[in-house]
Amino acid sequence: YGLQGLVSTKCDVYSFGIMTMEVFTRTNPSNERFTENLSLKSWVYDSMPNGLAQIVDANLVKPSDEYFPEKLECISSIMKVAINCTNESPRERCNIQDVLVALKKIKLQLLPYTEGFEGV
Repeated sequence: YGLQGLVSTKCDVYSFGIMTMEVFTRTNPSNERFTENLSLKSWVYDSMPNGLAQIVDANLVKPSDEYFPEKLECISSIMKVAINCTNESPRERCNIQDVLVALKKIKLQLLPYTEGFEGV
């Protein structure tokens, strides 16, 4: 769509998925680690679910954190949403309303573990 100059909400959903991966991994898609055979999307996908702790930004969650497994599970759920946003075929991508519903559910799942944090 973007290369052809067509505007589509499916492109916006794809971009949202990539941006979400960037934020949670603190890694840019143009990072030198990514080559023809490895992209940010494939790196995140390949890390799911057991290697996610190694690629998530250490400023977000650490193994020493209280409720680490629960927080990591929430991040895993967020990354699954991001991956679903970046399906190759625009027809297979979620719509933004479904993304919002999924993220709200994840937020409710995380709330019990964020006592004392403002703005969550």
